[in-house]
Amino acid sequence: MRVEATALPGVLVLEPAVHRDARGFFLETFQVEAYRAVGIALPFVQDNHSRSGHRILRGLHAQVGGAPLGKLVRCVRGAVFDVAVDVRRASPHFGRWVGVELSEDNLRQLWVPPGFLHGFCVTAAPAEIEYKCTALWDAALEISVRWDDPTLAIAWPIADPILSPKDATAPTLTEIRERLPQG
Repeated sequence: MRVEATALPGVLVLEPAVHRDARGFFLETFQVEAYRAVGIALPFVQDNHSRSGHRILRGLHAQVGGAPLGKLVRCVRGAVFDVAVDVRRASPHFGRWVGVELSEDNLRQLWVPPGFLHGFCVTAAPAEIEYKCTALWDAALEISVRWDDPTLAIAWPIADPILSPKDATAPTLTEIRERLPQG
């Protein structure tokens, strides 16, 4: 596995070794010792799978408080622009984001540590995302931030996304600052 650091410490792009031939390909999508060796928080306790159509944008979400949640994200069909935003108040990178293309062709994964917002938009539909989580989902601990928050200035590759009602009415980062983790 090749590991690429991003501009945000702790957020990693992972490129598994892919063995291709005329029949198709094979790869390990998770191997505990390999991921532990690069510092990814373990154990994973929940796996999620979502399918989204053209122009869908999901996010920005995080789970904070007593059960902060990290995610190991991969796209198994289509393509997405996947984003992580540092929302740890004491971090020197607070409010900064990174975006990576994840697709069925590049087979890359993005590690989004606890303390980071996560979101994605579909760039090739339909897109199916699978992600492993380090905590069980708890609605009471989830926060959402507007996808187009001007203080974040995320350069999404789509201008007019389709959003859930929850994402369309999410507050700005400034409006929820008191709920954000210290570090």
